[in-house]
Amino acid sequence: MYRHASNATRKRKKETFFRVQMALIRPRLTDYHGILLPQAALDFAIPFFDEDIPLYVDPFMLWRSPSYQDQALHTSLINAFNHLGHLVAKGEEQLAIVTLIAASECDEVGLGTSATRHGKRIGESKAREIVALFKSIPHYAQAGFRHFEEVQFFVDGFSKDRISDISCSFLKSFLIDFTIQQCDKLGIPRHASDIANVYDYRKNAFETQPGIELPINPNDGRPIVFVPKRWLRFVPWLSYDDYFEHYCPQDEVSHKPEELTRVEILEYNRNHYGVVEEYIKAKERTFEDCHNDPLFSQIPVTSAKRKLGLITKLPTGKNDGSDRKYEEALGQLLPSLLYPKLDFAQEQARTDSGVNIRDLIFYNTGVTPFLNDMYKSYGSRQITVELKNVAAIERLHVDQLNRYLADELGRFGLFITRNPLKKAELRRVIDLWSGQRKAIITLSDTDLAQMVELFESKQRDPLDVIVKKYSEFRALCP
Repeated sequence: MYRHASNATRKRKKETFFRVQMALIRPRLTDYHGILLPQAALDFAIPFFDEDIPLYVDPFMLWRSPSYQDQALHTSLINAFNHLGHLVAKGEEQLAIVTLIAASECDEVGLGTSATRHGKRIGESKAREIVALFKSIPHYAQAGFRHFEEVQFFVDGFSKDRISDISCSFLKSFLIDFTIQQCDKLGIPRHASDIANVYDYRKNAFETQPGIELPINPNDGRPIVFVPKRWLRFVPWLSYDDYFEHYCPQDEVSHKPEELTRVEILEYNRNHYGVVEEYIKAKERTFEDCHNDPLFSQIPVTSAKRKLGLITKLPTGKNDGSDRKYEEALGQLLPSLLYPKLDFAQEQARTDSGVNIRDLIFYNTGVTPFLNDMYKSYGSRQITVELKNVAAIERLHVDQLNRYLADELGRFGLFITRNPLKKAELRRVIDLWSGQRKAIITLSDTDLAQMVELFESKQRDPLDVIVKKYSEFRALCP
């Protein structure tokens, strides 16, 4: 339905796409295309270009979902996996192995911990061990799997990334349509790609679909597929560690449970399927406790106040690692204070004239008039916050940040430091605005305290403190 391009899309396709990528820090698809929306406002996890998203599809999220669509997708997923058992029963074990190997990696979704967005499929021996469960365990031979994540209780090396990739591979046809819908909704360009290993439920086989128009990674031209946020967790609801700690009868497995190995547990499970089945039933009964994991979680108010207390008590300078403690505390505090108006990109260390500088980088979501103005007036797709545990900002510091605020990153930046700017440095940042239209504002300990106070009261947004400081700065400019 969604896979054939409209005339407008085909026209866009003719335009040159591989332009010089802006020097964004940890670039995301939406930022690259100038879509200034926070992660919290989108239904999918925003893909990175050069690394995976550290979350995984948990098929149990589809099973427990109130959505009929998700429940139907889970049924399709389990039917596809159980078809491997049907092949084994027909004597076509090798075809089952080849199919499972094809399903074991799904690079297009970019989930996991890879720093390159490229994974590795399982080998034939591991695939053979998995499909052998359809013969070695009578329950699976007769009824198949109810949750294919159960494989992890019988086969070593069947981890959360495999569960996620197999889920995405068997559901890739739906994910392609979901991606196209989201791209057309947001205006993300799509380009024709040949998509390998798309599962056809009518043929019960993987095939390549040519000319599917999807967003692509500008670094390598490879297609990107989106995944709904509601499916994502850090750890599957059905997990080996949870089973081992709370349900496994360790005393029955060994007289020395403290010395139990994973191999011993897996062998015991294969010979005592009923124990695993009871664990599955227990986890199904508590399905309402299973929720997706957000891509970012704010720290509690008590933790925010504790971080502020640590910051204000630190001496300025580098003695006893005060600068490092200052940077670490702010690295934990600021992302929570500014979320969800600003998405946190990462901490970044850089060197300027032999001086180490610690920055916090935020994605500009453009969701407020202030943030939208930062994008339009200063070209700030990302916002740089420089951390300085010094008694006073000096000319050297201003010059360092000034050099960093190039057109690629935008011309708006912040100092987080202990005290307000002195008169000479304040005049210098005003002159930078007058001569180069660069805006540099400063937040002191007092401003941080006000942000934490707003974070606690929930009556206003902590970002309003930055808005106020910018208004005060602009009032001083000619």
